[in-house]
Amino acid sequence: MRISSVNVGKADTISHGRKSIVTGICKQPVSGSVLVTELGLCGDAVVNEKHHGGPDQAVYAYGTDDYDWWRAERGGDFAAGLFGENLTIEGLPSDLYVGDRMLIGGVVLEATSPRIPCATLAARLADPGFGLAFRKAERPGIYFRVLNAGEVCAGDTVTLVQSDASTVTTLDLFRFAYATQHDADTLRRYLEAPVAERMKAKIEVKLSGIDIASD
Repeated sequence: MRISSVNVGKADTISHGRKSIVTGICKQPVSGSVLVTELGLCGDAVVNEKHHGGPDQAVYAYGTDDYDWWRAERGGDFAAGLFGENLTIEGLPSDLYVGDRMLIGGVVLEATSPRIPCATLAARLADPGFGLAFRKAERPGIYFRVLNAGEVCAGDTVTLVQSDASTVTTLDLFRFAYATQHDADTLRRYLEAPVAERMKAKIEVKLSGIDIASD
């Protein structure tokens, strides 16, 4: 794998219907090296901290193969950074096991969860129906926590180190987010993986509901 683009963005205002949204989703490729810390890329804005950013969703990556799929599916120019990813990566799989790691020089990233689309993504694409299309495509991109900080730049080689312990994939969690029925044993298995805290909280709520219903 290889980084094809490193993308950062400042807080910007975009329109969604009659509403305006202040967001950091409007990311653009940058040249040169960028420092990656446990909270993400230096100079990259995180506006809605309730739902975005933080140590468990510090870096968002999207694959060039997935962008190629979108171009073939919908036409138009799907340029790097359009989905708000920090790293556009050539050869990145659409699905990884939670706990899989990517090595980029001295930087170590650990997969934690998929991206769940929100109204901001639809606004960014100027397409009210894009959230549903993104859900159906099952090409959500992947969030990572930063285990070792350092610098990255376009052209860097990315090495995947697969987890020997995890049995939970990012697509498992993506599908969980939309499922209407859940199995308690499956949810407990999800909680054994190093999932992002926001996703972990959602799983715990669902599991608690099942446990209460079974009492």
